[in-house]
Amino acid sequence: MGKFVITKRKNGEFQFNLLAGNGQVILASEGYASKPSCMNGVKSVMKNAADVKRFESKVAKNGKFHFNLKATNGQVVGKSEMYDSTASCENGIASVKKNAPGATIEDKTKL
Repeated sequence: MGKFVITKRKNGEFQFNLLAGNGQVILASEGYASKPSCMNGVKSVMKNAADVKRFESKVAKNGKFHFNLKATNGQVVGKSEMYDSTASCENGIASVKKNAPGATIEDKTKL
């Protein structure tokens, strides 16, 4: 089962990471000015991860593979890590599709 972890950056922005069942980060968010905006980002990932059309696979200048998850309005709501192969990148997308919809939320900003 996946888990969203919400944290606060040193610059005061909120962010979330989606973790797979093994604890590995499979999707990272941008920085958000407020916690409610960050929570909306989490909800957007939960909703959009089920739709394969929302994923955009890319190749970086260094030849590594990665993907973005976009909301219905086209805005990027999460970015993956870099992968060495297309197959690894596709496995990352499959992991987000599997883990995001029913993921729990852990808010580390309350600590």
